[in-house]
Amino acid sequence: MKKTYNQSQIISILQEGEKGVSISDICRKYGIAKSTYHKWKSKYNGMSISDSERLKVLELENNRLKRLVADLSLETIALKDVLSKKW
Repeated sequence: MKKTYNQSQIISILQEGEKGVSISDICRKYGIAKSTYHKWKSKYNGMSISDSERLKVLELENNRLKRLVADLSLETIALKDVLSKKW
């Protein structure tokens, strides 16, 4: 069964690795693959829980802004298409 971890749990798992616990033991304890551990480490290395919460807020804002730009681009394309037609 696949278990999902939130950002604060991931950071606490990575902090265990920084304390000297072997990666194999951590992966066995939490039921994750070594590749997952290394992906998490590349993304969250050196972060605190407050940093990860800020990252989550920024990611949500970034997604909202991307959707906004996509909507405006579609409107612009539609307007240009309507204006280019000959009456």
